[in-house]
Amino acid sequence: MVKKRILLKIGTNTLTKDTDHISRGKIEDIGRQIATLKNEYEFIIVSSGAIAAAKQFVKLEHNGEEIDVKQALASIGQPHLMRIFQENFRELGLFTSQCLLSYSDFEREQSKVNIKNTINVLVANNFIPIINENDTVATDEIKFGDNDKLAGLTAALLCADILIIATNTDGIYTKASLTSTSPKTIQTVSDLNEMNQEIGNLKSTHGTGGMQSKIDAATLAKEAGIETWITNGLRDNFIIDAIENKSIFTKIKA
Repeated sequence: MVKKRILLKIGTNTLTKDTDHISRGKIEDIGRQIATLKNEYEFIIVSSGAIAAAKQFVKLEHNGEEIDVKQALASIGQPHLMRIFQENFRELGLFTSQCLLSYSDFEREQSKVNIKNTINVLVANNFIPIINENDTVATDEIKFGDNDKLAGLTAALLCADILIIATNTDGIYTKASLTSTSPKTIQTVSDLNEMNQEIGNLKSTHGTGGMQSKIDAATLAKEAGIETWITNGLRDNFIIDAIENKSIFTKIKA
């Protein structure tokens, strides 16, 4: 049986469960779902959270530009983040690998071929690639999109069947309902131009992307014929519930 390929993008807010530190429970929740689904689906993960992981352990002196301090934090936090993934996933019989990419890698044909070949070998051998931006040499993720764009580019390059973006809302809300206590989710989207008129400019608490960066990622995926789901990663079982249509989320048609 040919497995469906899911590119799962996990933002910092999901990994921290909207707190100030990485949640091992959330990473275990993600791993448990992947273990349950592994006979039908193969997973590639794009994960933020390196800076949040570092902040649990260190407080750096600000003797440089803020962006330099964030890059230093990313360098400290990335091994901690990978260790937490590795420990939790290994207990579930899952194996992980680390891939650090830069946006410039997607501008060179040979780099794209190398990324695709390497990740396909990893997936074929039952390793889950965990991708993050190489923050120590690049600042795009820190400055712009909380890895949303990276997820869209990677999903397209690796011919994913579905791009799942886990965030801290039940998908994209209608603009009219944003001020209410129970915002209304737009469940199906076909026209992304119409979507742009609905979204607000709100940024997430810890992440650097707002809903716009998720729409931008979905646009990249749509151009490659890939469906995007924007789901609430704070909820337990969010991947399985979305697949089984048991939760409310936004589905952006390919």
